[in-house]
Amino acid sequence: MRKHLYTPHIVGKMAVILLVSCLSVQSVFAQSANLACSIEEFNSTGGFDLSQEPDAVTLSWAGTGNERLRLSLAVIEQAPIVRELAIRSGTSGWVKVLENAKFDYKIVEGLRRISNQQLAPLRDLGVELTPEVVDTHKWNVFWDAPLDLSTEIRRGNPPPAEGVADQPGLPRSADEIRRADIQYAVDACEVRSTGARVEIAFSGVSLGSFRGQLLITLYQGTNLIRTEVTASTSLPSVAYKYDVGISGLTLDDKSTVYWRDIAGQLQSYSMIGPVNEQYVPLRAANRLVVAELDGVSIAAFPPPHTFFWAREIEINVGYNWYRKDNDASFSFGIRQGEQEVVDRYLANWSLYSAPPGSLQKMAGYFYPTLGDKNRGFTAALNFTNADVYKALPGYKVMGSHYHTNLGRELMATGSMDSRLSDFEVIQSAGIDIAGPVDRPRDETQLEEQHWLFEGALRHSDDEFMVLPEMENSNLLGGHWDLLFSHPVYYVDARPPGTPLVTTHPEYGKMYNIGNVEDVMAMVEAENMLIFMPHPRTKGSTGYPDAVAETSQFLNNRYRGVGWRWGMGSDLSEQRLSDFRVLPLLDDMNNWIAKTLLQPKYLLAITETYFKSPGDDIYANGPVSYLKMDELPQGNDYSDIIQTLRDGDYFVTSGEVLIPSVEYDIDGANSSVVAEVSWTFPLDFVEVVYGDGENTFYETISARDLPPFDETVFTLPFDATEKYWVRFAAWDSAGNGAVTMPIRINN
Repeated sequence: MRKHLYTPHIVGKMAVILLVSCLSVQSVFAQSANLACSIEEFNSTGGFDLSQEPDAVTLSWAGTGNERLRLSLAVIEQAPIVRELAIRSGTSGWVKVLENAKFDYKIVEGLRRISNQQLAPLRDLGVELTPEVVDTHKWNVFWDAPLDLSTEIRRGNPPPAEGVADQPGLPRSADEIRRADIQYAVDACEVRSTGARVEIAFSGVSLGSFRGQLLITLYQGTNLIRTEVTASTSLPSVAYKYDVGISGLTLDDKSTVYWRDIAGQLQSYSMIGPVNEQYVPLRAANRLVVAELDGVSIAAFPPPHTFFWAREIEINVGYNWYRKDNDASFSFGIRQGEQEVVDRYLANWSLYSAPPGSLQKMAGYFYPTLGDKNRGFTAALNFTNADVYKALPGYKVMGSHYHTNLGRELMATGSMDSRLSDFEVIQSAGIDIAGPVDRPRDETQLEEQHWLFEGALRHSDDEFMVLPEMENSNLLGGHWDLLFSHPVYYVDARPPGTPLVTTHPEYGKMYNIGNVEDVMAMVEAENMLIFMPHPRTKGSTGYPDAVAETSQFLNNRYRGVGWRWGMGSDLSEQRLSDFRVLPLLDDMNNWIAKTLLQPKYLLAITETYFKSPGDDIYANGPVSYLKMDELPQGNDYSDIIQTLRDGDYFVTSGEVLIPSVEYDIDGANSSVVAEVSWTFPLDFVEVVYGDGENTFYETISARDLPPFDETVFTLPFDATEKYWVRFAAWDSAGNGAVTMPIRINN
């Protein structure tokens, strides 16, 4: 493993490192368009060769293994064109992948609204619902569906109190929805180096109400090509989705599109049928489609996690597409679903949020390679370990907050020995510990708890464990999850004169919970932990901020909050949940900095419901890597609880892992040493720390490192008068991993 001391170029939180060369050459780029392309920020020391012709600029670079790629770009009639994309192995001849092809985008925009579910807790807190308050919280909405024109009150927005609208401004109208194709009026282009990658930017791009640029990024040491529209809108309440693809692929008797269906079976279409008027959506496994051409293949896939906004299902609704454009060419790419989702979930199809002026990054990936479709599939799947969380020696992978209704579902079958497919699907994604979070009904609370505990035991063995969890929405403020160290029975009622602990004739010891003190007494006595699953949104809007000084929050059993992207998916974020959860993690630790409490932590959660084979489990849920050699046995989960309580774990989207992290605390000369591995090209690593009021970032670019690598980073920081510190690493696709904070200078 290589070791690096990355200290010379520490930058700010949102900064990007650009290596600017002394070159000041400009060339005529696409002479017919009269457009000059700046290469002042291109540096050949990054491993790329650049050549200029009268009508194009060409870049070549070393790809995966012994393959080399060549990309020639031009501007024709103000539109960027891939004049040629070619690939070769070693010194063999170049093989064309694309010729006179184009990157195409489509966008659908709707109107963003806040939900009644968010408004209810704010009203309960006495918050004046000014336009400014509504505008702040609407971007974190979960129960919104800008493209659903039904006036029916759907699940997630239950019938409101008399005189209270379900969502402000309903019903929706058709004229709120706008559809558009990308429009190019390129007036400038720029080739710039940034570490071991090159960005080619074309300005003058319009996509619906968005204005910005097309950005193509190439990476040294891999065939991966990223295309993205980076653009902003000035409209006040935009929610949107986008599709991206390549048009102009050669169609002949050697051209075929391949994908694996949701059962994992290989499917194909040679496009000998009629021309397609619209996209042909594909319910492709792994969000992946591969076009096989003459001697080469090219894969299309989205960023694995940022591509998904807040939702409560992993159903594959078709994230890829192809289209036969004419008898000589075809297109293919990625897309976001619209009305394909099951009716009961239509109210939870919120799209991305685009606050005015925010720079949205609408990305897609393409991976060309020599050989047939099998090489294309393998190469693309390597970036997500085939959608399986990678096993890491000394760690167990935990997923949490699965709304499978384990107890209730088993009760419906009539047998505790029924096996639910949810957990088979979860285990197949490489998860060792699954936390189903039940919400029992009042009238059957104890019975559902019993079936939950027994069902968890029956679904567990020495390789996979089901850890019971319970979600509550009373007493402590907002929603809160209970994680059990062993089965504990309780009811949400304590009539006058009833002891806290009583004996049930069937279930034995049980708790009668009537107030906050009762909850915390049970949690302490029974070795439980509390996490708030979806802070600052949904039914926890305004929380945990509103309880930051309460006895329950200021208790070491209240461990922290859930971490998940979505619930305000904003593609201007640099990190997963960069605007909602990560700042809250740091806020919480500043709140308690001058106490003797343990730091507050994150727990990776999903918030998704029932699961079936073929569902996109990996893409829609982060996980926690717990430092444990073995799973506990039976229904004693105390080892898991202890690991979570100690913060001996990290959370991750899966592509970035942090096997070890150590801190050397020595005032202004402090440092963190962290081992990191990754798949997508890494973007930056950071040490984050606080003084009780402010949060500080030391962010170091890792853009000079290749994909599929591992190294040890040493980052210096100043621990003088600081109280807590954590480490994180983020890649170029928005994926990342975060360690739990530790206390310093107690």
